[in-house]
Amino acid sequence: MTEIANQDTSLTAVERSMGNRDIAEGAARTAVLKRRYNASVDDVWDAITTPDRINRFFLPVSGDFQVGGSYAFEGQASGEILACDAPRLLRLQWTPPGDRGYSDQVEIRLTADGPDATWLELEHASVADVFRNDPDTGCYGVGTGWEGPLHYLGEYLRGTLPDAPSTEWYTFDEAEELRLANFRGWEWAKIEAEHGGR
Repeated sequence: MTEIANQDTSLTAVERSMGNRDIAEGAARTAVLKRRYNASVDDVWDAITTPDRINRFFLPVSGDFQVGGSYAFEGQASGEILACDAPRLLRLQWTPPGDRGYSDQVEIRLTADGPDATWLELEHASVADVFRNDPDTGCYGVGTGWEGPLHYLGEYLRGTLPDAPSTEWYTFDEAEELRLANFRGWEWAKIEAEHGGR
């Protein structure tokens, strides 16, 4: 693993689960990631909702940042902002690039754990088969895909990332290392969901 990936324990700190719920598109599968950050709930909320800060650990984002407004991540998803209840809940329509004929839903829930720590729970729901991992073909599901941004959010909040937009320091090789390091956790989550009655 690279130096940045080794600095954090997020690869083992993330709680992973899969389930089901209904979204606007219909009956959906869900991938849920939960992890704790050593930062106040207000700081975490600000980091995930302020464009300049999002750009530091994820991707450049543009849009009309209010409920009913739209957003677009550069080279990634776009959609409508469905709910925003600071500093607890952000719900987004998540439409992948290209004409795929469906939209997912991403919901982020924050819970304060005292004054200086926060639990973040991210749920990605989709009616499509976007949960399969196949490293041999470079195909990774949405659960695995979200591990990188949540890892880098932790590094950003700790002040260990370069003082520059992510597009200036992020590399494909490091992203691949992170995916390879955590995709097995999602295979276990899938097995538990299928055989554990969830």
